[in-house]
Amino acid sequence: MSKSIKEGPNTFWTNNAIKHLRGARIMKVEYMSPKEVEDNMWYKSPLCLLLQRPDGTQFWMWSTSDDEGNDGGAYHTTLKDYPIIPVL
Repeated sequence: MSKSIKEGPNTFWTNNAIKHLRGARIMKVEYMSPKEVEDNMWYKSPLCLLLQRPDGTQFWMWSTSDDEGNDGGAYHTTLKDYPIIPVL
């Protein structure tokens, strides 16, 4: 049995997120361009984050409405003055 099955999906995906995201810094923030929204065949533009790992690797991250990437999604926060980052 593989380690990921023994751990359970929550532990597996949490550990995967920690491995790839812990220590990453936000380098740039912008909404997805209308062209990128159209290229993805979406209706909504999500906020996109350019992140940089401690090793210097940069990558983009954005939210979608589901695991299959069917449209842009919103972010929710625990900030009183910024509880939701909407799609446009």
